Amino acid sequence: MATTLWGKIYYNDTYAGILQQEPSGRCIFTYDTSYLSSSSQPIAFTFPLRKEPFISEGDLHPFFDNLGAEGWLENAQAKALKSSNNNRFERLLGFGYDLAGAVSIRDPEPRAHIQLDPVDEVTNAALRGRASLSGVQRKLLIVKEGNQYRPTRTNELSTHIAKLPSGNLTDIIEVEYLTTLAVKKLLPEDSTVEMEIATINSITQPALVIKRFDRIISNSKITRVHFEEFNQLLGLHSGDDKYNGSYEMLGNFINTTPGCIPAEADRLYRRILACLIVGNTDAHFKNFAMLHTRDGLRLTPSYDLVAANRYSQFHTIALSIGSASNLDIGNLKPKHIIDLGRGFGLNDKIILDATNELKRNLAAAKQAISTAKIDCSLKLRSKLIDIMEKRWNGSFDSIGPLLSQRQNKGAKHKT
Repeated sequence: MATTLWGKIYYNDTYAGILQQEPSGRCIFTYDTSYLSSSSQPIAFTFPLRKEPFISEGDLHPFFDNLGAEGWLENAQAKALKSSNNNRFERLLGFGYDLAGAVSIRDPEPRAHIQLDPVDEVTNAALRGRASLSGVQRKLLIVKEGNQYRPTRTNELSTHIAKLPSGNLTDIIEVEYLTTLAVKKLLPEDSTVEMEIATINSITQPALVIKRFDRIISNSKITRVHFEEFNQLLGLHSGDDKYNGSYEMLGNFINTTPGCIPAEADRLYRRILACLIVGNTDAHFKNFAMLHTRDGLRLTPSYDLVAANRYSQFHTIALSIGSASNLDIGNLKPKHIIDLGRGFGLNDKIILDATNELKRNLAAAKQAISTAKIDCSLKLRSKLIDIMEKRWNGSFDSIGPLLSQRQNKGAKHKT
């Protein structure tokens, strides 16, 4: 007989309300009355403070849905709980202690033990932490102790994320490391995640270790910092929804949401341009996010910066750009980049300033790839530099002349 599942929702360590799933699949989140009366923060952009419940027919609300694991970890969680792969809510109950941002989901009757795989230490380490991460790449939540890293223990908050090599994507951790270095040089005034390639205790493979921007360590205490991916902010579900839309939707959200500031639209526009230059064709809605601050929503540091164009299956740009959908990056034209800027509400001067900044820093970005002190082949470094040079020469170098041409045409029409 089907039963109603339910869990307690916490914002940091404060009880915020109840999430329940009825046998029909309908999910309901209701704020606790004491949370409403305490002038606390909403747990999500799509959940403003109110006493009426939030109802999602037949599925998890997008905010909660995007907190769940994907890919190999999702399958491992289902196996460990002996549950259906279709029930994301049940997996969140079992593995919802350490999630992205400040919200956690706690089962009122947690299972004391879960089934582990005696031969797969990576999966076991991921399951022991009772945590969930989105994305299909193999990842672990870890903590730093002294100069070493280890997987988290049960109900222990992580300080870092470890991304592990993938057999399908050769050199993936080296590619992300080098791509991130390049973006840091392209946008030196912007904020980007901190990372290194390191080893994890009990794990034989080297990993790309990324410091979590949603965790603060003070006096040995770890505090959660809240943020939401744009998939959550836009009310989209996990899975393929992250590819269904345009980059202009990001700018429109910033420009129309109270508490956001126009400077963030300019900042995000430059990030998208940097992604295009380095060949980060898989920059979808879940790869951009905003922090919840007292002054409103603000962009998180850049993350998940991967020159996916290095792999043959990632030649199509993840989202529509300048009204062009399913665009092969080789067909990206200056007009698309200009139209994207205008879609962000930016004038031609700001668009030109953005491209000029990238032009000034292009040589430094290529140099960063060439001289990075990691163990990778010269061939890989050359490939990533070649991607950047092709994209600059093919898409960016003519933006200035094209803008001048359009302005001159406009001036002639006025006269």
